[in-house]
Amino acid sequence: MTDSTDETLQTVRAAFARLARENPGLTDIDHKLIRAFEQLMLGRPQITDGRTSAVNICAEAGVSRASYYRSPVSKVVKEILGSGDARRPETDELRQEIAGLKQSEAKLRREKASEIRELRATVTAYANQIQILALRNAELEADAHKLRQALSTTPRSIVSPLQRDPLG
Repeated sequence: MTDSTDETLQTVRAAFARLARENPGLTDIDHKLIRAFEQLMLGRPQITDGRTSAVNICAEAGVSRASYYRSPVSKVVKEILGSGDARRPETDELRQEIAGLKQSEAKLRREKASEIRELRATVTAYANQIQILALRNAELEADAHKLRQALSTTPRSIVSPLQRDPLG
C-alpha cells in the first residue's frame, strides 16, 4: 500500500472506531456498510465500478439505500468524504480529471468551430469581392472593345488611338 492509502485507511478506521464508541449497538448491516466503504476507499471494489457513492456502497454491502440512509454509517461516510483528510480512490481522481479534460475539449471545439465560421465568412466575402471585380473587369473590357470599334470607323483626323505599350 502507498502512504496515502495507509493514511486514508487510518482516517476511515478512526472515524468508524469513533462511531462504534458512540453507538455500541451497531448492526450487521452497519458492519457490512463499513466494510464496503473501506473496500471502495482502498480502490478494491468487488461489484461496482469503484466510485464512492451511496449506490455503490449499498451494492458492495448488499443492502438497500434506505438501510444505508437510516444507518449512522451514512453520516460518518459523508463526514469522511467531505473532509480533506481521506484521499479518494484513484478511480475517482481519474474520473474528475476526465471530466476536466472533457470540459477543456468542449471549450477547444467551440473555439475551433467559431474560428472556422469566421474563416468561412472571410472566404465568402473574398469570393464576393472577386466576383464583383471580375464583373467590373468584363464591363471595362466591353467598353474598351466598343471604343476601339468606334475609333476604327471614325476619320483619323478627329481621334487618334493610343499606342499600347508592348511591355505592358
